[in-house]
This record gives sequence, structure tokens and C-alpha cells, in this order.
Amino acid sequence: MVPREQDGASERAALARSHLLWAREQVAEREDRMLGLLEALGYLELASTIPGLSPVGVAQILAETGEPARYDSGRAWAKHAGICPRDNGSGRQRGRAAASGRGRPRLPTAAWRGVWPLLQRNPAFRARHRRLRERRGNPLTDQQARVAVAAALLRRLWVVLTHRVAWDPALASPEEVVRAA
Repeated sequence: MVPREQDGASERAALARSHLLWAREQVAEREDRMLGLLEALGYLELASTIPGLSPVGVAQILAETGEPARYDSGRAWAKHAGICPRDNGSGRQRGRAAASGRGRPRLPTAAWRGVWPLLQRNPAFRARHRRLRERRGNPLTDQQARVAVAAALLRRLWVVLTHRVAWDPALASPEEVVRAA
């Protein structure tokens, strides 16, 4: 390598590093603001009771939906996200059931991002995912089960935030998981 090229490469690397550090500062600043808003709304402590769901994830969901009390039910909240199942058929033609796709475009993404750590750290949601994948009549694919878990997450989160009750795995999971916990 020619010395001038080395200088240019090191300059680009330094610029990329400074940009990365700036981006990390921006992310940290926004996360602090999000947590501050959750604290002001009184949701921070409630959001922390759900194992596997970060308060920042809850803040992202709330940023897309607004106040959860505006919705009649958790089911309406999931419908607002566009992740409720809908048949894709017409007349005699039978299509595959899929998420409706209607609703807020970034809300399903926020719920979807919350599902990944939930399946690792929350036994109730993990059991639900496994049950949906392994049921006899109509087993779901992995992605379909994750969408169903995302809808369940929104329904359960609606209950936690609107009724201001802490997460209770006994109410959110079947008896087999409660006994094992």
C-alpha cells in the first residue's frame, strides 16, 4: 500500500469510529428519554415486571399506539397492530391465513422485536410458542407462532398497563408452566 492510501484508510476508519460513537450517544440519549416518559406515565415499574421484555421495548410499542386505555381491549390493540390472523380466501378458493397487515406499519415491528427475548426468558410465552408449534390439529410454522406470540404480548401488555397490575405468569400461562415455575 502506498503511504497516501494508508493515510486515507486510517482517516476513513477514524471517521467511521467517530460516527459510531456519535450514533451510540444518540441511541443512549433516546433510550433515556423513552425511559423518562415511561416513568412519567407510571409504566416503568409495570413494564419491568414482564420477564424478557425491556422497558425500551414497551416504550417503542407505546410510541406507536399512544395511551393503551384508548382501546377497548387487548384484542383491539393487537388488531390495531395488524397482526391478528385473517383468512385470505374468496369464494371457493382457500388461501393461507396470514396476519392482516392492516394497522400501524411500525407497531408489528416493535412487537416482533419484543418476541425474540421473550421466547428466551419468559417461560409462559415459550410454552405458548411451543404449544402452537406442536399442536396436533393445525401446527403453526415458527414464524406464524411468533406472530401469534406477538399478538399475545400486546394483549397481555394492554392488561398490565391499563389495569396497572404486575405481570402474573399464573394468569398468562397454562397450569403446567405455573407448576414448573
